[in-house]
Amino acid sequence: MATLTIEELSAALAPGQAVCGLDLGTKTIGISVSDLGRRFATPRDVIRRVKFGPDSEALLAVANKEKIAAFIIGLPINMDGSAGPRAQATRAFVHNMAQKTDLPFVYWDERLSTVAAERVLIEMDVSRKKRADRIDSAAASFILQGALDRLASLAKGAAAGSEG
Repeated sequence: MATLTIEELSAALAPGQAVCGLDLGTKTIGISVSDLGRRFATPRDVIRRVKFGPDSEALLAVANKEKIAAFIIGLPINMDGSAGPRAQATRAFVHNMAQKTDLPFVYWDERLSTVAAERVLIEMDVSRKKRADRIDSAAASFILQGALDRLASLAKGAAAGSEG
């Protein structure tokens, strides 16, 4: 398994391959999956965290079921751009996943993704209890949608470059 940049992933993905967005929390893993055209991020049920072994098996089961080609994982960078303990925990999770899968991971700056997800859920008038259940997958969708938009931009740039 490799850790790729979004540009490297863009070059490596074949048409019609789905990607998965992850919001790694201490209690849950929020999951979102793209459509095959990689235009839209759709939230999925969260994985309730237990220990790394069962967590990784549950994640790989989702990847197998959804035919995932790569993971986009939110990297919780502090607002000042520094990496704190949560970013270190995310990197350790990805490092440990390297022993379990060949699927590539791309780190994606997730600053404010949870805030944005909560705002949308509030605007949708989702109750506080239901928001707590959905927030991680909604944040994973924000993470994934940002990456999908970047992949689309890179594809347009590559197409324009090959025409000239």
